[in-house]
Amino acid sequence: MKLSGEDLPRHLAAGVQPLYVIHGEALLLSIEAADAIRAAARAAGYVEREVLTAEQGFKWAELRNSAQSLSLFSSRKLVELRIPSGKPGVEGAQALQDYCQQMSPDTVTLVTLPRLDKTAQGSKWFSALAAQGVVIATEEITLAALPAWIAGRLKRQGQSADADTLAFLAQRVEGNLLAAYQEIQKLALLFPAGWLSFEQVKDAVMDVARYDVFKLSEAMLAGDAARFARILDGLRAEGTATVLILWALTEDIRTLGKVVRAMQHGGNIASALRDARAWGVRQKLLERALRRFNPAIAERALRQAAHIDKVVKGLRPGDVWDELLQLGVRCARAGTA
Repeated sequence: MKLSGEDLPRHLAAGVQPLYVIHGEALLLSIEAADAIRAAARAAGYVEREVLTAEQGFKWAELRNSAQSLSLFSSRKLVELRIPSGKPGVEGAQALQDYCQQMSPDTVTLVTLPRLDKTAQGSKWFSALAAQGVVIATEEITLAALPAWIAGRLKRQGQSADADTLAFLAQRVEGNLLAAYQEIQKLALLFPAGWLSFEQVKDAVMDVARYDVFKLSEAMLAGDAARFARILDGLRAEGTATVLILWALTEDIRTLGKVVRAMQHGGNIASALRDARAWGVRQKLLERALRRFNPAIAERALRQAAHIDKVVKGLRPGDVWDELLQLGVRCARAGTA
């Protein structure tokens, strides 16, 4: 079964299915879809959760074992399998096909993938997943379709605007979905429910003091702890969603980890960065950060990010903003002490 992100809430209201597959390049939509599935699974009694990341060295037997093993405190479980490269390899492809034939009724499985080309979508392993599960493709919203998407998001928070205002906002964020999300969240904080005038929207988005999550991550990669702290304060003041901040930082930390591991095994930095889809300014920032990072530092940072993820979701106590500050500053200062 194939669903759009917009149809997913209605589907989940009728009950969760044993298998979900999210793939696409719109990371905001992927995050939202995954969060919705997790929430529905918890509500249905799948309270235990285990996350597996299929990176270099991953043992595919872990997937089968994870689905079959339940703790003493739970009879139902959510298993998340993340395949960052979108390429499970020969062993993984067979393991996924076998898994689809031996699914446990006490387990909901969520597989997350990046954007897949036609060859990958036509593969036996993906076809097996699609045949047994619910597939949600999270493709980027085109600039032409973005005003309608913004209108839908404004409606969710009880706000609306005319076509010219929606078009202006879409153009202002240059088609960037994460930036659009931030601006929509800001409008909810600044104005009450109801009609938004063009002047209100223009004044809000033209604020030159605004910050964004990408500049925050750039400061971390550049090793500028003071700038990181300053931008994080700005994001907090603007009410930016902590889940988006954590996602941006984690993506770059995970990329650093993959590249340093590749280099540790004799890989070339240029090819490793290319495989990680790092180009332009981001490539230069990653190269700078690689002088400070090693696999151990990256692993500690990812464990800290996983802890923050639980704090964000209310599963662990703590101050999310303080945790984010500690994560970014430690990464910025990594290897300098």
